[in-house]
Parts: sequence; structure tokens; C-alpha cells
Amino acid sequence: MSEHVSDVASAGGQSPRRRQKRDASQISDIMRQVHGRDTTPEVRLRQALLARGLPHSVASEALPGKPDIVFPTERVAVFVDGDYWHGNQWRRRGKLALEEQFEATAAESRVYWLRKIRRNMRRDCQATSALLDAGWLVLRLWESQITQDVERCAQVIADSVESRRRDEPAQPDRIAALRGRLSQMTCAEFFAGIGLMRLGLERQGWHVTFANDIDVRKHAMYTAHFGDDSAAHFALGDVHALPVAAAPSVTLATASFPCNDLSLAGGREGLAGKHSSAFWGFIRVLTELGDRRPPLVLLENVPGFLTAQDGEDFARALSALDSLGYAVDAFQLDAARFTPQSRRRVFVIGVQASLVEETPAEAVGLVASETRPQALVDAIAANKGLRWCVRRLPTPPLRTHSLTDILEDLPDEDAAWWSADRATYLLNQMSPRHRALAQQMIEAPEVSYGTIFRRMRKGRSMAELRADGMAGCLRTPRGGSGRQILFKAGYGCYQARLLTAREAARLMGAGEFTISGSLNDALFGFGDAVCADAIEWIATYYLNPLVNELIHGAPLRVGGECETIS
Repeated sequence: MSEHVSDVASAGGQSPRRRQKRDASQISDIMRQVHGRDTTPEVRLRQALLARGLPHSVASEALPGKPDIVFPTERVAVFVDGDYWHGNQWRRRGKLALEEQFEATAAESRVYWLRKIRRNMRRDCQATSALLDAGWLVLRLWESQITQDVERCAQVIADSVESRRRDEPAQPDRIAALRGRLSQMTCAEFFAGIGLMRLGLERQGWHVTFANDIDVRKHAMYTAHFGDDSAAHFALGDVHALPVAAAPSVTLATASFPCNDLSLAGGREGLAGKHSSAFWGFIRVLTELGDRRPPLVLLENVPGFLTAQDGEDFARALSALDSLGYAVDAFQLDAARFTPQSRRRVFVIGVQASLVEETPAEAVGLVASETRPQALVDAIAANKGLRWCVRRLPTPPLRTHSLTDILEDLPDEDAAWWSADRATYLLNQMSPRHRALAQQMIEAPEVSYGTIFRRMRKGRSMAELRADGMAGCLRTPRGGSGRQILFKAGYGCYQARLLTAREAARLMGAGEFTISGSLNDALFGFGDAVCADAIEWIATYYLNPLVNELIHGAPLRVGGECETIS
């Protein structure tokens, strides 16, 4: 619905984006004085509708979301959404993210507004989805659209009402079905693992309604955390053999497909390899879904995805999405921005091209950045023939905690700590450079921590120490060498042990995760997962704003065609 920014200004003396010193209670008092009805754009739109001979109801309290304008007989609901309050103003101002709209705002007020506007965005989706499920045609218009061309907006509504009066066939057309599905914010999670993709998405209002993975141990961990309800939508088995009928119609399909054949640690056989070729099973599912194909797709894998087979695998994967009607985008995130773990990953997002305008890299002046390093910029440039929909992204946040902050406080006599002989053997596996670093830590007048991986160097197992407050990238403990070791030293002493399951969970942004199974099972599950904090960032700064844009401007309905307001 719409609200008057001017009403807030009159209640508090200045516009919300300029307030800097009010606390949350003062802001709440002001908000209670805001008028959400009869804004100037809304009144102008109602007058334009009446001029077309379209009487209507106003402010229906009984319907989900309380639409501003309602045609009860035709079951058409219209929302007039304020750009500021519903998450569009930052885009109109050319900002990279909603946060930039509040750069000059005091911290407490900034947190309040960010939470409120993002809550409004999620509620908009919920109300829209509920109305569509009940058989309503829904239009969500920005106040700025009405201000810019009220007659065009009124005509789109008039055309929609008339189409309902003609009782058009109920069979949904493809575009209407895609756009209507966006508001559901539902997800099918392929290669689900233990569910950290789900964990990150759910923090920002998404709902996973289907999951698939082949690994029994990961399935057990998934179920232990998410509960019995997950059993109803988790399809355990090979994606190549997955019956397409089992996959529901959703907004988003995610695929954290196996990286074994793409990573530097693997055989580099690429998408033709035994494990990473599972990607083509996912493509098969998308292909056979046909008109039920999701509006959005999210892929995740290691940076080696860009260079496997000299870049041909990346091109083949994106070409497969392009052939299915998706315009694509790609970017990179490092979990180190969120947790004390070095973990770079490449993400690809596909949007059904019928829903968006293509925006090639050149259109946004794409240059190398943290989220699109030079290797990724080069990969995009090498595939200009594909449909691209490149979005500008903000810089991820600075991490606020270090390795020490995620560690469990295990007493020195805890059984998890290795024996003195075993710890000494580990120390003796270090090269002179790493051994010197360890000795500095041992002799220091304070306790500090580092992490160690064993790696084969010239046919010999070597212990490599990292002591910069970061853990190395968690890996799966195949053969034992993938298990990360914690090194504690100071005051002339040192100890060593494996990272615990809880510490691994915290490194993956999943500190609240329910730990089940053996330590090896947990290390395997977390080592093969995606950082939940990184996924939450993607939902916050990419997926949710994209959905918010796409559910505005044109009718969301069961069938028929109608003009889009750009």
C-alpha cells in the first residue's frame, strides 16, 4: 500500500531519510501517524478509473494485504505501493543497495528502516501469493509509475478488468504463470546436502518445498536439523533418475552441484567427470519441467568452474541455461566476508528472459571488482553470445570476528586434544618456514590459534600452518587429509586437535545447526556445503530485490496477456 512521506515529515519535522537521532520508540510513535490511504497518486488513479466508467471499492480490509483498489465482481485487486516504503526508492536513486539510501542516518534508525522496508517487501509477496491462490488478478503499481503516467496505469487496470469480464480461459499463459510464481518465494533445492542453502534462504523469507540429494549421511543430517516435515519433500536419490513429476512448481531452483571434477584438488575432468556431470541431471530436470520451469535458477560451485576445460565447461553450463530461456548473471563471493574461513565460490543466476530486459556487461560498465574479479569478467566477455542480465552489486560486508571467536572452549584435559606425542609429530611435519611460525606462537606470552592442513608435497605429507585469524577452506575428510587441525600455542606450550563439528558449523555460518551423526559425518556434511551467510547475502541483495521488481508493473494473473508498465 502507499504511505505519505510528507505525513511522516509533518509528524517529525523532516523526512525519514534525514532523521539521525530518533530512537526506535520515537520512530514507532511517528509511524503510527502515517496515513497509508488517499495519497495523491492513489487519488489520481481512482479519478482516472472513474473517468473510464470503472467504479470500484477502496481499501479492502478483508483481503490479504488490504488492496488499495478492488473490483470485487471481477476479482481484481490493485496495490499502490510507495517507492520508499516498499523497496524501490534506492533503485530510482541509482544506489547499489537499500543500505545506501540510509548512509547519513543514525545506526538505530537505519536498522529500523531497513527491517521495516524489507519486512514490507516480504509481506507484499505473501499477500500477492495469497490473492493469486484465491483466484484474484493482482496488480502492484509504484507511486512513481502513477505519477509519471497515470493514464497508462489506469488503462492497464481497465484492460485487466475487461479481460475478467470477458471470462477469459483459466488456462495460464507461460509469462503470467512465471510472474505469479515469483511472489510465492518457494525453492527446490537440488544437491541439497545438509541444507545450508535452505538455511540461508529461509533467513530472508524463502520456503524450501523440495530437496534432492544422493547421500544418505547428508540426508540424515538434513532431517535431524529441519525435522520430520523435511521427509515429505526430500527425494533421496540420483538426480539423473529423479522423476520430474516429483518436483513441484517453484520460484527458484538451486543447484550446488558436485565440485570434485572442477576443483584444483580433483582430476579436473570438468562437467564430463563422474561427479560434476550430475549438473546435466539438473539440466534434464529443468528441461522436462517445461512450462513449470522456475522463473529463477541459482548455481553454486568452486572458482575452478570458470577455468575447467579451458573455460569450455562454464560456457557449456551457461549455454544450457540460455537454451532453456534463461538470461544469466555470474558473480563470486568469499565466505571470508562473513565467517573466518577462506572459501571462494562462483554463483550463477538465471532469470527467465521473458521477464526481464537483457543487460549485457557493457550496459553496466562491468569492470573487475571483488564480486566480479578479472577472471570472471573475462569469462563473461568470452560468452557475449549468451543472453546476459547483469546486475550491479554492492561490496559485501567486512567480517567482524576471527577464528578465536568461533572456537569451543574445551579444557586442556578434554579428550579431543591430541596426545603430546601426536602433537609433536604434527610439529615435525612442518617445513622450516611453518615450523618457525609455530615456534613464534609457542614462545609468545599469550595464547593464540592457527589451523593446519596436511598436504602432499613432493611425495611427502607436510603440515601447513595458517595463523592469520582465519581457517582454511573446509573440505570433506576423504582419506583423513581433508580434516582441518586446530593448533593452540603460547607460554611455551602447544596443543593440537581436530576442529569440532560445532566449530565447522560456525565457520559455515550455521552455528545454530543441529549436530547429528559422527564427527566425520559432520565434517563431511559441512565441508561439502555452501556458507549459509553467503546465501543469505545473495537473498538480501540479489534475489529479494529482483522478486520485488518483477512483481510490480504488470498484472499477475491466471491467464491472458496485458501490457507491462516499465
